[in-house]
Amino acid sequence: MRIGLIGLGNMGKALLKGILKEGSLKPSDILASSGLREEEEAAAKEFGIRVTPENREAAKEADILILAVKPQVMPGVLEELRGSIPKECVVLSIAAGISIAMLEENLNTPHSARPAADGSTEWLEELNREPRIARAMPNTPALVGAGTTAVSFTENVSAEQREAVKKLLSGCGLVRELPEKLMDAVVAVSGSSPAYVFLFIEALADAAVKEGMPRALAYEFAAGSVMGSAKLMLETGRHPGELKDMVCSPAGTTIEAVRVLEEGGFRGLVMDAASACADRSRELAQE
Repeated sequence: MRIGLIGLGNMGKALLKGILKEGSLKPSDILASSGLREEEEAAAKEFGIRVTPENREAAKEADILILAVKPQVMPGVLEELRGSIPKECVVLSIAAGISIAMLEENLNTPHSARPAADGSTEWLEELNREPRIARAMPNTPALVGAGTTAVSFTENVSAEQREAVKKLLSGCGLVRELPEKLMDAVVAVSGSSPAYVFLFIEALADAAVKEGMPRALAYEFAAGSVMGSAKLMLETGRHPGELKDMVCSPAGTTIEAVRVLEEGGFRGLVMDAASACADRSRELAQE
């Protein structure tokens, strides 16, 4: 399998690291471009992959083409790639707010598409006039291999291709296939939520500092508790309410803290914040 990668920013490099960590592909199977020669040379040196200054070149030989570019530059990249993607290639976008419909519209190649640079007419038969699209929404913990990623596909992506895409993404953490209509919910509960969690960790650490704990240690304890709690829930499969009740002894310290959170509307505030995030995600898709 050959992978094309366009974009070598934080998320592009996180995917690249995960793909190579997964182990089924060699660095020589990957051809990447970014538009920045310094980034390309640094990636070639760090990961041993092949690089090119041409996005169209990265696309031309790909079985899976990963678009790891920012949403605002995506239209220009798609215009550049139009007419360059092989017929069986799956285009995998990780750009927030870029819908499958937008990708299809901008990549769909009419019969009068450009021929190959050498003028050959055979190339027209290989152009992807009905692009196979995968849209993924990872989150920043993918940078340390602990991400959560949702992925959706167009109907023309085969079962084998879907598994190949999910296997690539699994190098960065948990992967789940979902219908695209749930992507705004994914943004709220996963894509943007690390910011809410970091805010909670910071506040929890501030409380510990107020009680006299050194700040570095406070961050370590707060972050470790969040990580351990999530691991406990995922590995035991127990309901979060049940696990909460395990900590809340009668007339104890924990239930007193829970009372304060509930009186302050903690759950409702989190739900309102996540709903606002999903609403903004829908708005961005229309801009």
